[in-house]
Parts: sequence; structure tokens; C-alpha cells
Amino acid sequence: MGTIVKVSGLTKSFKHNTAVNDLSFSVNEGDVYGFLGQNGAGKSTTIRMLVTLITPTAGEIEIFGMPLNKNRIEILRQIGAVIEKPDVYKYLSAFENLSLFARLSGVSLSDAKLMDQLDKVGLAHRAKDTVKTFSQGMKQRLGIAIALVHDPRLIILDEPTNGLDPQGIADIRNLILHLSRDLQKTVIVSSHLLNEIEQVASRVLIIDKGKKIVEGNALDLFDPAQTIVELQTFDNQYALEQLQISSWAQHLQPQRDSAILIKIDRLQIPQLHRDLVDMDIQLISIQPRHSLEDYFLQVTSANQHVDTYSS
Repeated sequence: MGTIVKVSGLTKSFKHNTAVNDLSFSVNEGDVYGFLGQNGAGKSTTIRMLVTLITPTAGEIEIFGMPLNKNRIEILRQIGAVIEKPDVYKYLSAFENLSLFARLSGVSLSDAKLMDQLDKVGLAHRAKDTVKTFSQGMKQRLGIAIALVHDPRLIILDEPTNGLDPQGIADIRNLILHLSRDLQKTVIVSSHLLNEIEQVASRVLIIDKGKKIVEGNALDLFDPAQTIVELQTFDNQYALEQLQISSWAQHLQPQRDSAILIKIDRLQIPQLHRDLVDMDIQLISIQPRHSLEDYFLQVTSANQHVDTYSS
């Protein structure tokens, strides 16, 4: 599969605040790419740069193999995006909204095609109802239908489950899976809800304070057989130097605060402990972290609130 999005050294500064800091990542064709981080981590700022709503301070963005700054119009014609809450006309019906936005996009669709688009997002039965009667989840689905009206190659959804009840969250989750599996779309979805990203994403990027913390396949990052082991030592610099030249180097995770993190199978913990002793690393504590929540909290700032599960 080819690379759809390639971001290199992306930075965005607002006066004294750097919202995105030297961020690099790639999205492959067919991915459901989970963009995960706490509120304020820099997700929305990054997405706004991807759709040219704001200009980067530094860095490069390539989409469909073309530089975004030189091929803006051609690239945006192949992207569908829902940024925050969809901006729709509440006194028009779902069908009328979709028809209007199709014309604004320069797309000519028959009534049957428009109804097919509404059916894809589960709104065909409410096509003639005014949007003011819709729940927030239904408005989100209509927004996604509008984003799909020109048959884009790439769909970008920024916090699509914000403010939704459990049924609305489940509907959006199922729609994302439908877009990927049935319509063969590449999807970037940002969220601070760990459980939602776990259920839909094939690849995941975790960012914190504008910086990339970890990127990889969801199955690897969220493998329940894997354990994050947190080490506290009397001399972390010495410990890291020893670990980096040992067989454990490949298991080291980005260090947070005063802890050293190693991702291994839980059955490897006894051997790790023996090797630490042999390397003369003086331990204060060695603590396994088993859950997804523990993992997420360990790689993001511990002093901020994280919503790990929808409610």
C-alpha cells in the first residue's frame, strides 16, 4: 500500500505557545489512522494544517505524493473532512442539505445518488426531516455524508464523537468501520477517547504537548499480551546507557518524567530483573503496567485528565 499522507517536521507556534512541535508521521492507503492524545495535545491544530485552515510555522506536508503548499486545490478536491461540529442548515432537511453542499462542491448527483449517500450513513429514513429535529449524533453522520459527497480518497474526522451519547458514539464508530471496510476509504480520526481509537484504528499515533510520543500498528501497541514495565533507578542515565547496549534496547519506550519504560511480554519480567542486577543497575522499583489506560497515561502527561472510555 502506498503512502497517502507524509508529514515531516511539522511545527505550529502561536506567539509564545508551540502547539505542534517537529511532528512527523505517515498514513498509508487503507488505514484507519487513529490520532490519539489528550485535549490540547495538538491534534486539532495538526488537522487544520492538513486541510489548509492554518499555515504551518515549519515543516512539510505531502498528500497523495504532492506538496500541499503547491497543490492545495487538487489535493483538497480528494479530501473530505469534518472539523468539530458539522456546519449544516438546521431548517433544511437532510436531503436538502446534502443536495446544496453537493452543488457547492461542483458535484452533480441524481436524487437516487443523494439518497444512496444518506443511506450509507444511516439517514435515508430521515431524509425529509429538518436537521433541527436531529440528535447531535445524526448531525455528525450528516456531516460525514456531506464530506463524502464528492467521493474523496481521504476522510479526516476531528473528534467525531465529542458530545455524543453512547448510542451516538457507537453509530459513529460503526460508520468509520463501514467507510474503511466496505467503501475502501482511508480515514484519519482524532480522539481523546482511548477505547474508541482501540476499536477502529489499524495504525495509531499518540501525541502529547505537540510532540510524537509513539506511532505504530494498533495490534502491536494495544496487544494485551504485552506489558509496560516501569523502572525507577538511582541513576537513570546509567541505566539507560546499559539498556541501550543490551538486548532490551528494542523494547525501550519513550521515557516520561523519572521513569524508564520497557514494553515486553509479562513472562520476560523475571529475566529482565536478573539482567538489571547483572548490569549493576540499582533499582528503586520495577512495576508492571498491564492495561491500555496505564499505557496511555505512562506515555502522556500524567497531570492532565484523560478520558479513556466513553460514557
